[in-house]
Amino acid sequence: MTRIKISSYNSSFLKKLFDYLLGFILFSISLPLTAFIWLLMLFLDSGPVIFRQKRVGKGGKVFTVYKFRTMRKGAERQRDRLLKLNEVDGPVFKIYNDPRYTKIGKILAHTGLDELPQLLNVLKGEMSLVGPRPFPIYEAELLSMREKVRQLVKPGITSSWIISGSHQLKFNEWMQLDKEYVLKATLGQDISILLKTGLIILKSSLNQVRKA
Repeated sequence: MTRIKISSYNSSFLKKLFDYLLGFILFSISLPLTAFIWLLMLFLDSGPVIFRQKRVGKGGKVFTVYKFRTMRKGAERQRDRLLKLNEVDGPVFKIYNDPRYTKIGKILAHTGLDELPQLLNVLKGEMSLVGPRPFPIYEAELLSMREKVRQLVKPGITSSWIISGSHQLKFNEWMQLDKEYVLKATLGQDISILLKTGLIILKSSLNQVRKA
């Protein structure tokens, strides 16, 4: 991996403290919503509520990420036959209206609420609230050495990429945003990204309510 000096904030006790304290607060206040989603999924969909997937984190270390399950059982095995529908470039795979989504899963994915269980990853010290989004192993293996600079810091639940348009951006633009975060992240930037992410979730949730 390219030798690069990350921002002092990214490796600081301040960021660890910020992640843990705010992560605990967010986890606590989101428990009623998490419980509601959990019960809703139990009633409306068969199968496990939580989806677990191996992702690549800081230093290339593999960990298990938690999400609310948004797709039908066996969805990962159907990925290859849907490659022609992929809507983004680079090694990532994304279909906005993925045919594998469950009814409630589509709403969760489009609002970002499927990521709520990742607050557990933050409390376990595997992720940060803000940082490059972690890739599944099969996508991380396709990154160039230059692109792997994103693995010098903990992955995040949200990032500058998410508030800048996420999959509407080209893959090289995404990687550039991640690199800039690795190099220049500050506490103020983390706070700004989290606030903007909250507004995105609120706006997306209201849009889903209007469509219902």
